[in-house]
Amino acid sequence: MAIPISYNIRNLRLRKGLTVMTALGIALTVTTAIFLMALVAGLNRAFVSSGSSKNVLVLRKGSEAELSGGFDASLFPTLKTLPGIAKDSKGEPMVSGEWVVVIVLPRKDGTGEVNVTVRGMMPDGLEMRQTPDAPGKQPPVKLIEGSWFQTGQREVVVSKSIRDRFTHANIGDTMEFGKGSWKVVGVFDAGGSAYESEVWGDVNQMASDFDRQGGFASAYLRATDPIAAEALKNRVSDDQRLKLEGMLESDYYAKQTSSGTPIKWIGWVVGVIMAIGSIFAAMNTMYAAVAYRGREIATLRVIGFSRPAILTSFVLESLLIALLGALAGIVLMLPFNGMQTGTSNAVTFSEVVFALRITVPVACYAILFALIMGFVGGLAPAWHAARQNILNALRS
Repeated sequence: MAIPISYNIRNLRLRKGLTVMTALGIALTVTTAIFLMALVAGLNRAFVSSGSSKNVLVLRKGSEAELSGGFDASLFPTLKTLPGIAKDSKGEPMVSGEWVVVIVLPRKDGTGEVNVTVRGMMPDGLEMRQTPDAPGKQPPVKLIEGSWFQTGQREVVVSKSIRDRFTHANIGDTMEFGKGSWKVVGVFDAGGSAYESEVWGDVNQMASDFDRQGGFASAYLRATDPIAAEALKNRVSDDQRLKLEGMLESDYYAKQTSSGTPIKWIGWVVGVIMAIGSIFAAMNTMYAAVAYRGREIATLRVIGFSRPAILTSFVLESLLIALLGALAGIVLMLPFNGMQTGTSNAVTFSEVVFALRITVPVACYAILFALIMGFVGGLAPAWHAARQNILNALRS
């Protein structure tokens, strides 16, 4: 016969102080775990959600990033003739030759200077990044303030995150990089993707400023649909005239989630250390409960409750405390949901801006983490309670 759960709830209410202290200890561990998991979830979203399933990125054979190497501009006309490429608003193949460079910008909060990615692109580069993958979907990038840069002008547009985090990034300001000044003419919203960490300008002006004329670091091809994109990727890689490599833009950004590896390792180490402390706290609470309720436990045995029933009841009580701690930890972390931060991109060596995201999976993992702590912390005291000698307990 099982002991009713109302019995456990009554005991937790009778020992409010001890219950609250133990739950808060677990809550602090859970908040740390949630914070680190939310960092990784935000970083994954920044990369995994980046790129379109219709965009094919073209790099020099053997290159793994847009910063490494480049290819001759004479290959660009051949790329434009490949079948499967969508048409732009002018009826031409939607293809953009691009350069990616890294500059240094000072933070607004005065904490120093960091590397920021600057991307030079053709007009088609802007158009394909504003084109939704399917009708009814939101465009990957949208202009929220000002205007787009003009071809042939020393103008740039910045992401909303760049504007908020760095100096000289408001509309009308000038940025100093390359061989002179660049005027900020617009601000775009990239929906939390990797583009939120970039500054965009005209590819020819960028190439001139950084002495990179005569070629491109990469090219972007817009396919008519995802199936055509897969075929186009293979066609680029197999064409012996080009000696280039094609990959889906979404796959390229997904590989960059390696930036979150240090955060994951730190999370494991910190989480395990704090979890051990919380397990001992839960164990101490449950041992105190067993000592305090010796006669009560013996009485339960006398009236017919079995040892397995008592074991299960005390483990359940520990799990309830852990669940309270998990819920408290989630509530404590909710105000930080959406908070922006940054880390270094291991591929481009520039800062990637992303937001903490407390998703449903993050919350579920946090609850599971707390329940494991509660189970491990409550198992030994519950076993001790179930194995007590009835006569000795009644005499105590």
